[in-house]
Amino acid sequence: MSQPSHPADRAAEPVYNLLYEDEDARVCKDIPESECRHQPRNFVMASLALSLTKSGDRLMDPKIMLAWLFSVLGVPSVFVGFLAPIRESLALLPQLFIARWIRERPVRKLFWTAGSLGQALCLAGMALVAVSAEGVRAGVLILALLALFAISRSICSVTHKDVLGKTVSKTRRGAVSGYASSLSGIAAGLLGIALIAVNTEEPGPLFFAAILGVAALLWALAAGAYALISESPGATEGGRNGLVEAIRQMSILKTDAPFRRFVIARTAFLATALATPFYVSIAQSRTGADLAGLGGFLFASAAASALGGAVWGRLADRSSRWVMIASGLVAALAALIVLGPLAFNLAWADRAELYIAAVFILSIAHQGVRQGRSTYIVDLGTTDTRAAYTAVSNTTIGVLLLAAGAATGLIYQIFGEAIVWVLGGSALLAALLSLRLKPVSG
Repeated sequence: MSQPSHPADRAAEPVYNLLYEDEDARVCKDIPESECRHQPRNFVMASLALSLTKSGDRLMDPKIMLAWLFSVLGVPSVFVGFLAPIRESLALLPQLFIARWIRERPVRKLFWTAGSLGQALCLAGMALVAVSAEGVRAGVLILALLALFAISRSICSVTHKDVLGKTVSKTRRGAVSGYASSLSGIAAGLLGIALIAVNTEEPGPLFFAAILGVAALLWALAAGAYALISESPGATEGGRNGLVEAIRQMSILKTDAPFRRFVIARTAFLATALATPFYVSIAQSRTGADLAGLGGFLFASAAASALGGAVWGRLADRSSRWVMIASGLVAALAALIVLGPLAFNLAWADRAELYIAAVFILSIAHQGVRQGRSTYIVDLGTTDTRAAYTAVSNTTIGVLLLAAGAATGLIYQIFGEAIVWVLGGSALLAALLSLRLKPVSG
């Protein structure tokens, strides 16, 4: 076999051979023949790029890091409610508009590179805001940059699935994301442990600017790694306008009762996506937590992500409905853990460990919700209905997520810690609504 000529091929070859034995190294299924010889390069560069961005995700996690930064900068509490919705919905909804446009381009990897650079610039902008603004102005600027960050992310999301399908063999694609998730989880866990070990007084704006700057650098490096992927021109026909399709199919919410009940339950489950920033904000104001507290939240989130995926995945194959029920009850338990000490004004209410434990449990629950709902909608649908179910569900939830963020932010601004009652009650309601769902798994 001839030696690879491109430097990226030569660099990736030994790494790929470490992961796969020689007899399996050249598996090429469902990709163009021209890309088979570049598979080691494509696999390693895609894994590296995703590892860098997923690690950056952990560093700038809006639910933890930006929520904490808002407290440091004196941003009004109503702004906290928008962190998760903007990050989630604006990474989802734009895909309906841009997927067809990207599909019409024969080579798409540079869209991912551009999206990654866009995210890097947004994070650099947030770092600048952290050291130059405070209060309402800081909140508005950071949320605006987070919106642009999420839109850039949506470009990467649409592009990656297509590029991966063209450049990495069918039996290797899951490993790309798997290695990236493992490495980013390890990185986040190590950062959390380091912050716990340092245990200095409350971090200031400069600390957060540095963290955001490092995250921006990771995204810039990821853009460079992804640009090195070898991608042959692909088909440009067959794309559809996702928004038009979703609007055209909205009538199924009225005519399809099992699907309608699923969407209603999924709406109540928004509490698990929205709750973490409020827990972090309450903890920061109650405890004045130092770097050890922040490190504890980061470590808890990383550990829950690793544990939750392992726990819920197999259970969802048995019954995705019961995974959703159990996840709702676990999320309600997380709220109860916080509500007890708050309601009775116990000493534990001023301990960071209480909120870290609640976020750990809540994060496990959210993993279950995500695993359960994604498995349920696949099992509920058929070949003819599955695409419509996904488009309508994602569009509906994307819009409702922004509305729920505004509502919960306003509740937190007016009623403060009572927001935990609202979120815990919504999670419990979601579990009860899931009892009414049609059994489809197992």
